[in-house]
Order: sequence, then C-alpha cells, then structure tokens
Amino acid sequence: MATGISSYLANAWLNSVGNNTSFAVTSVYVKLHVGDPGANGTANPATETTRKEASFSGASSGALASDAALTWTNIAGSQDATHFSAWDNISAGNFLFSGTVTANAYTAGDTFTISSAALTVSLTVAS
Repeated sequence: MATGISSYLANAWLNSVGNNTSFAVTSVYVKLHVGDPGANGTANPATETTRKEASFSGASSGALASDAALTWTNIAGSQDATHFSAWDNISAGNFLFSGTVTANAYTAGDTFTISSAALTVSLTVAS
C-alpha cells in the first residue's frame, strides 16, 4: 500500500527543518478514491471529483486527524470510497498525503460524509 505522506511533503518538511526553508500549506483539500491512490495520489479516483476542504486538530504521536466532518452532497456515481488523497489546491496543486476511509458504499445522488476525526494521516512516506 502506498498510503501516507507524499515525497513532496516529506521533502518540504525536511527542508524546512534542515535547510531553514519556509513551508506552509494554506488549505488541505480531500478527494475520494475507490482504491489505493498510489505514490502520486492519482490512482483509482472516484467518479466524484469534487475536493472538499479539510481542517485538522493539532498533531499528536506523529498523526493528524480531521476536526470537522467532510460532506459531499448529490454525489456523482455509485461506488465504494475506500481511500482519500489530500492536496494543497482545490483543483490542481501538490499531492500531500493519503489514507483509508471506512464507510459504506454510496449511490449517485446520495450525501457522503467522512465524520470528524475519521480522516487521519501519519508520518509514513508513500512509496
């Protein structure tokens, strides 16, 4: 599996610490996937392409958890989202990290929600 932080994010953090390079992400946007997003965050995309802005509580024990629910309304397609990818832009940008989603399958037109604290990421680099 290739879930975890991206090489882009790992390098940015390391350069921030080791080379006094400034690094910040203004917003994080989450996209759904029907399988592992892979090391580039682009594999197995869901039919629903809308990225939702996420927010997170403070990191603890090397992990982040969402601090608010993410909700897609009138969702496109009927699928089972099993993974997510996170990006620094609503429609393009840099892949930041990925992880798994535990939820029920959805039908086109449904509302799909990832509950608060149900979206997490750790310091495992995707490969």
